Amino acid sequence: MLRTVKTENGLVEGLPAADPRITSFKGIPFAAPPVGENRWRAPMPCADWEGVRKAYAFAPISVQDTPGIGDNLYNREWHVDPDVPMDEDCLYLNVWTGAKSDQDKLPVVIWYFGGGLQWGYPSEMEFDGERVARRGIVVVSVNYRLGALGFLAHPEITAQQPDAPANFGLLDQQAGLKWVIRNIAAFGGDPKNITIAGQSAGGGSVMSQLVCEENAGRFQKAIVQSAMIRDPYGEGGVGIPQPLKEAEKAGEDFFAFLGVKTLDEARALDAFYIRDRYGAYAQSHPRMFTVQDGRFLKGDPITLYLQGKHAHVPILAGNTSDEFPNVISCTSKEELARKAQELFGDRAREFLDILAKEGMDQPPECGKVIGIECTVKSLFAANSVSDRSEDNYYYRFDAQIPGWDHPGNFHSVELWFFFETLAKCWRPFTGKHYDLARLMCNYWCNFIKTGNPNGDDADGTPMPQWKPYKADAPFGMVFDSEGIRTEDTDSALVSFLSKQISKR
Repeated sequence: MLRTVKTENGLVEGLPAADPRITSFKGIPFAAPPVGENRWRAPMPCADWEGVRKAYAFAPISVQDTPGIGDNLYNREWHVDPDVPMDEDCLYLNVWTGAKSDQDKLPVVIWYFGGGLQWGYPSEMEFDGERVARRGIVVVSVNYRLGALGFLAHPEITAQQPDAPANFGLLDQQAGLKWVIRNIAAFGGDPKNITIAGQSAGGGSVMSQLVCEENAGRFQKAIVQSAMIRDPYGEGGVGIPQPLKEAEKAGEDFFAFLGVKTLDEARALDAFYIRDRYGAYAQSHPRMFTVQDGRFLKGDPITLYLQGKHAHVPILAGNTSDEFPNVISCTSKEELARKAQELFGDRAREFLDILAKEGMDQPPECGKVIGIECTVKSLFAANSVSDRSEDNYYYRFDAQIPGWDHPGNFHSVELWFFFETLAKCWRPFTGKHYDLARLMCNYWCNFIKTGNPNGDDADGTPMPQWKPYKADAPFGMVFDSEGIRTEDTDSALVSFLSKQISKR
């Protein structure tokens, strides 16, 4: 087993995981600490170290609101430890590998966590990479800066560093990817067989990395879970980057809120003071997210993808069945008809007929759909009729999730299943859930290996065939704890709305 590995900056020593055939390396630095002069700068090279660095424990999480305070769903689910170490010095990654030598050339997956670009961390218990590594994959989870420390823009920053004026969290993710390319062979991984993956804001980060021109050729596949978020009944959506000038103005407002006038003064402030003031600022101002900086991110990732301006690699993407529903709110069918006319013009009658046929035209909420499903299918359909050849795979997670809170298929719940870490959860999962997790992890790992999710279960039995999603063959895989099922048609409403998204 590879317990000690030589990286470009020095030796690291890992520990046997629960399965001793897997070695975990935790808290490996991939960039210099983003503190002092390096705050609000692109990640800088990591310093070398002498001797053997003991990579035994996760590094501190990025500066953010203290997790585990309160009793909301996510604090019950995995943000359970308010004492988890936290520091601005946070640019570290973690590796799980079952390689026996540095010649094994195993496929690699790089995981970007979610949390709205404001919260989250690689040490969340659902992200344990051991079960994926047992399937012959090198797993890497990368930390990145969040909130005001990761996504602030300001005119003085732009003037001082025009090549990297914003999106520092995205640049951290990219630096982690570059580190993997340079170093992962020493862990038995193949730098020419990399999948970037993430969920929610982590999936949105994958989309941002997909459309960054500099990343061409750096990865071969992508997984985007619950992150292509557009409102099929409006122009908005989550993850649309803000124009740089608008973000700079917000940065000026935030500096005034902090009580500073210059970038040097802001860089001299304590990181936790900035965190606390940002929390207060967010009570009356929008939070800070990605920015169209003209360098790393040149537009909205969804729009750029529809235009073919993205890395042409296979993608596996989908949603849970209950997350972020979209509806038309109205008090009467007359109001519904008026809104349909405003939204769809000469196609309004067609839309209303679909709603009536599907029994979804009853106020006060009509036409309920999951916008992520419509968006994913819009992008995949557009890709399938282009001159590009990569296959894309759609899924919907629709399991019966147990628990006294009756949570439904809430946003993020599938993470327990993809990482096959159900045993860490408090919920009373039973055998059928563990069977589903095994199959789901199998499919994901097959995709990470080859770009095709199909293959055999652990007993050699072929799993149900998962076909690519195409405009003329809209195939999807549904993960239900009562059994996997396939779909080869879309509802008339989803088909209609998916086409509307692609026209914007």
